[in-house]
Amino acid sequence: MRNAVIILFLIQFLSTSVDAQKAEFRGVWMATVANIDWPSSKTLSTERQKEEFIQLLDMHQRNGMNAVVVQVRPSADAFYKSSYEPWSEFLTGTQGKAPSPYYDPMEFMIEEAHKRGMEFHAWLNPYRAVFNTRTSSVSPTHITRKMPEWFIDYGDASSITRYFDPGNPDARNFVNEIVRDIVKRYDVDGIHMDDYFYPYRIPGKEFPDYKSYAAYGKGMAKDAWRRSNCDTIVSMLQRTIRQEKPWVKFGISPFGVWRNKSRDPRGSDTDAGQTNYDDLYADVLLWLEKGWIDYVTPQLYWSIGHPKADFLTLLDWWAERTYGKHCYIGISIFETGTNNVRKDPTQLSRMMDAVRKKDNVQGVIFYKTSSFKQNPNGFNDKLRDHYFKIPAAVPDMEWMMKKP
Repeated sequence: MRNAVIILFLIQFLSTSVDAQKAEFRGVWMATVANIDWPSSKTLSTERQKEEFIQLLDMHQRNGMNAVVVQVRPSADAFYKSSYEPWSEFLTGTQGKAPSPYYDPMEFMIEEAHKRGMEFHAWLNPYRAVFNTRTSSVSPTHITRKMPEWFIDYGDASSITRYFDPGNPDARNFVNEIVRDIVKRYDVDGIHMDDYFYPYRIPGKEFPDYKSYAAYGKGMAKDAWRRSNCDTIVSMLQRTIRQEKPWVKFGISPFGVWRNKSRDPRGSDTDAGQTNYDDLYADVLLWLEKGWIDYVTPQLYWSIGHPKADFLTLLDWWAERTYGKHCYIGISIFETGTNNVRKDPTQLSRMMDAVRKKDNVQGVIFYKTSSFKQNPNGFNDKLRDHYFKIPAAVPDMEWMMKKP
């Protein structure tokens, strides 16, 4: 009997040890555009900015996170010292104005994240150049002032945004050099881009890229040409990152629906109004298949049981189409408690349970940082006491060179 008890204890101990070493990506997005997450205001002092960031990072560490995805280039501007683009309006209140007393926010953020054993992924919006043409601060040195022919305005009566034209090769090359500069000069663990390639469609308004299509379309159907433009920038960025530091990861966080099955038998059993392939011209499956990205984080911001885009349906769909790359599910906690369906306090736990059952899914990234401050439905406690109670390393990517 005594031997049986000892054997059971050893089995339990070994099982716990294995669990403690099981790798899992546990990330969180930190948005800077419009001061969504950090800094809380564009008029904060340097000291207060640092204090806020450390407080947020400490909260994420207590919650068990091992990675932060921080928006360092929200609108062709910079949360770091750049010779290409001006300091961000969302950092100092005026685009082009440096922090005072001076510091380099990205350098500071990377150091603080690494102190806590967290990866730092630099999140860039590739093509948004001016957040709101009516209200945004735009520096005289901003690229939209220097090269206005690279840009297209698109919006409605409430807001017009200025975008790089994805069909313009010079614009793509400029974005590529921005990424090269970041990877070369900063100790980032990853480069991350979200769902804004071509902008979301506005009903009744066509994205006005007529000039670049006439110049570079070469007889292609416009939709196919637009997709090829996105393919070009993604493959270009992958090569650039590998050239500079082959251990830096490249990830994309697309809108959660690639295509509806009604349009394509390969698509998901969903009824999304817009999709990656048909509206944003982002063929994410191709990027995975070609190995142009190292991880995908589909934004599955719908609830379990949603009538048009069910979380579990999409989780299954993406898990079956990773092409050997990593998949980290994007989960929204910012709607919890406001959306009628998401008021269900079991939703987030059921999502986490479902994600962890998928062999082809290696983790999660949560949106957004500031929502954690309210501990929605006690989710912080669930992470600390259950899901992320045992620390985990970020999973290795066997196709990647190890960081020296």
